[in-house]
Amino acid sequence: MSHSLANDCLASGSIARRVFAPDRLSIGLTLPLVPSGQATVDAEEQRRLARLADDAGFRALWVRDVPLNSDDYPDPVGHLDPWSWLGALAVETRHIVLVSGAIVLTLRHPLHVAKAAASVATLAQGRFILGLGSGDRPAEYAAFGEHVDERRRLFAEHWEVVAQALAQPSAVVPDRCEPDAPAFELRPRPSSPVPLLAVGSGGQSVNWIARHAIGWMTYHREPAQQLDRYRMWRGAVERSAQGAFRAFGEAMRLELAADPNAPATPIELGYRTGWKGLVDVLEAQRRMGIHHVSLNLRLDGRPADAIIDELATQVLPRFHTD
Repeated sequence: MSHSLANDCLASGSIARRVFAPDRLSIGLTLPLVPSGQATVDAEEQRRLARLADDAGFRALWVRDVPLNSDDYPDPVGHLDPWSWLGALAVETRHIVLVSGAIVLTLRHPLHVAKAAASVATLAQGRFILGLGSGDRPAEYAAFGEHVDERRRLFAEHWEVVAQALAQPSAVVPDRCEPDAPAFELRPRPSSPVPLLAVGSGGQSVNWIARHAIGWMTYHREPAQQLDRYRMWRGAVERSAQGAFRAFGEAMRLELAADPNAPATPIELGYRTGWKGLVDVLEAQRRMGIHHVSLNLRLDGRPADAIIDELATQVLPRFHTD
């Protein structure tokens, strides 16, 4: 994705602008919503919760790409295939933006990624942001016949093929051209360019990300550490996309206490807090420069419906003002 195309994807009124806007913070949810340690996902229940989140006014639903499971991995959840899941969510929801967080670009053929992204964008009537990552587990790379030390090269090369295929006008870049090969096209053609978001670094420099992506999504860090990360990002944007807006977001784990006055207490990759403390945390993140926070809800002790309702009534109106 070129500098100018990234700018177009973040223009006022664009799909990406619903999630990432200058000087504002929006809030999304990560699916699936299951209690800690639960490995089985009830797809019908997740579809219901997606509709609930859509009606509640969350700005984005994030879907992970976990190709293979292992008892050695900390996350036991059997995640649905992201493309199948995004297709289902596209027809289950009406307003919320769907985001892949993130497709493992290095372990998929980039033309397949482009085709799937164009299909989801079409089904969702444009409500899709293609988040791309590289993964970093050597054993998983080996299972797909790749080497983890190639991830930096694979990510950059595959990104370029996907970006060209999803641009307007679109260009399909074959791996190899036969002498009598026809000129290929990518159909369906989305009504607007599909925004490309870097989730993690993919082994690239922040300057590379600022040039090629609409923004950078990273995991939650202690506030002072995240502020340093944000300042590094702003420097990269000024060097590599001078004068342009590039988004910065984070994924944050949240255990929302029933007591609204419970203070914000750090947990791994996030906080345990009541809704009042959460508002303070999010306001501090907005002032820091964060444009979007995707909440990974811990459901231990509270049902998802109650948490979504409390967030919708007490937290979202303080940040989603348009």
